[in-house]
Amino acid sequence: MVEPNGLPDRFREIRISNWVIGLSFGYLLSSFLVPALLPTDTVPELSGRANAIDYMSKDSSWGDWGNEPHPEDGSMGHDQSEHGGQFAWSELDLFSAFIYAFGDINCHQKHERSWEINGNQMPICTRDVGIFAGIAVGGLIFRKRGLNRWTVRDTIISVLPDNKVEQFYFTDRRFLLAFGGIALLLLPTALDGGIQAITDYESTNLKRLLTGFPMGLGIGLLFSGVFAANPKPFDFNAENVKLPANARLVAHEASDVIEDSNIDEQE
Repeated sequence: MVEPNGLPDRFREIRISNWVIGLSFGYLLSSFLVPALLPTDTVPELSGRANAIDYMSKDSSWGDWGNEPHPEDGSMGHDQSEHGGQFAWSELDLFSAFIYAFGDINCHQKHERSWEINGNQMPICTRDVGIFAGIAVGGLIFRKRGLNRWTVRDTIISVLPDNKVEQFYFTDRRFLLAFGGIALLLLPTALDGGIQAITDYESTNLKRLLTGFPMGLGIGLLFSGVFAANPKPFDFNAENVKLPANARLVAHEASDVIEDSNIDEQE
């Protein structure tokens, strides 16, 4: 039996989806379990920076930015001594340290935007909780429907029913459908976070959770599509790829590089 993309099975797509689901859901679950299992009041109220290391140590050295005193004027950071004392994830057990270190590097960890479990602030904020949940669901969707169709855009589009996307193949708007669709999924977070950053508007944790989910969904589909798209299973022959609307990938004669698809003329 041949799959709709022309290959005999979807084993590779399922394996990649399992990785996307496992890593995202595994971290999401751990971000709840670790603070629940740590001794009460181990992790105080934090306030750091995104994409930076703030709480690695308590010493006056690299990696202790979050433990340094910061003015309580609404700017980034706060006086940690007034929010439960200093914290260093390097002093935790190895697994807990990894979970909080990953959160430290990727999330601002602002306490007012994060949940607390067992008296311990979670390693990621509520928006990131939504994002990781969305990534797992995106991987789950790709696991059920995704197909390797050589290019990333066609592979992402494969999660949609073929008969619903034929018009995008007739007009060759596959790029717009694939990446425009992902951009729309990122839009709620961009609007909620962007407006908050430049105005007096203050979002809520529920809104952060709900807007983070579609962003994660888009990231999950993108990751799955990027890693699943591969010409090797087709023996590097574009003509072996089956696309909606009888479209065909063609190689540019001068450079032998795969370019836009040609649509077979309808009879």
